[in-house]
Amino acid sequence: MPETTHRKPRPKLAPYVRKPRQKPSQDMPTTSAKDEQTTSRENLTLYDWMTVFTYIDEHPGASQEDIVQHFATKKTGALLFTQSTLSRKLKARLDLEQ
Repeated sequence: MPETTHRKPRPKLAPYVRKPRQKPSQDMPTTSAKDEQTTSRENLTLYDWMTVFTYIDEHPGASQEDIVQHFATKKTGALLFTQSTLSRKLKARLDLEQ
C-alpha cells in the first residue's frame, strides 16, 4: 500500500493592510471625476454626462474634440472620455435626460 505524502508546511500570511476609505458626502451626486495625474479611464456617471451636456449648451460653437480636451485638462475633477464616446452619448442624449 502506498504511503500518503504531505505537502510541505507553508507560513501563514498576515492580512493585507487596508487603507481607510473616505465616505462620500451624501449631498453631492456621484461622479467619476479624476485628479489631473490619474490616467485610467472609467465609465462616467449620468451626473457627469449631464455636466458635459450643460457645457455643450453653454458653448454651442465648440467642437467635440475641444469639449473632450476641456474636460480632460481640468485641474480638479477631470472627466476622461474620447470624442467617439461623446458622439455616441450625444446621439443618446434624449434617452439619458429622461
